[in-house]
Amino acid sequence: MHAVRLTLRLLGLLLVLILAALGSVPSSISEEAEPRAPYASDAATPTALPAHVVNAAAIPLRLIIPAIGVNAFIESVGTQSNGDLATPTHNPWEDAGWYNQGPHPGERGSAVIDGHLDRPGGYPAVFWRLGDLHVGDEALVMNMAGKTLHFRVMRIALYTPQEAPLQDIFGNWGGIYLNLLTCAGDWIPSEHQTTLRLVVYTSLA
Repeated sequence: MHAVRLTLRLLGLLLVLILAALGSVPSSISEEAEPRAPYASDAATPTALPAHVVNAAAIPLRLIIPAIGVNAFIESVGTQSNGDLATPTHNPWEDAGWYNQGPHPGERGSAVIDGHLDRPGGYPAVFWRLGDLHVGDEALVMNMAGKTLHFRVMRIALYTPQEAPLQDIFGNWGGIYLNLLTCAGDWIPSEHQTTLRLVVYTSLA
């Protein structure tokens, strides 16, 4: 998996962010495979972005998922000039990326954290085992205020890029959610993306 292509009030912005390719299964990647982006959208770029106030104390620092051995630093990521969701840059294969134009984890709405499935050559990256989670498993987010937030997996879904429910992933304001994203399926060289997207929906416990 390589660079990530990625409302109610946020949907205008979020339509451009999801669904190119975070990564593919290792059997479908050669060591020469060129870097690719995890969430591309077919939607048009919005004319204006919604205002978002960053609460420094609520900025997430670390993601821990005990069931699959994830203990990752969280980088704050926005969007690139072409509208794609930016990916972690300090440690791209081991870090996760929090979309900083959406809610902070623990705030009402759908916070989103994504991460690479694999790295060049098909070797595991941070979300290599995300698909092994089960309903009821726990995801913990530690923030700058020193607080640890506990989320529980509600459901796990696979979508084709065209079928991904953007409102459910990015624009559900009915509770306090954290949605974890990566790629799945087979790598499509001609499209520089994978066939499926994996979304793990969690809610504050």
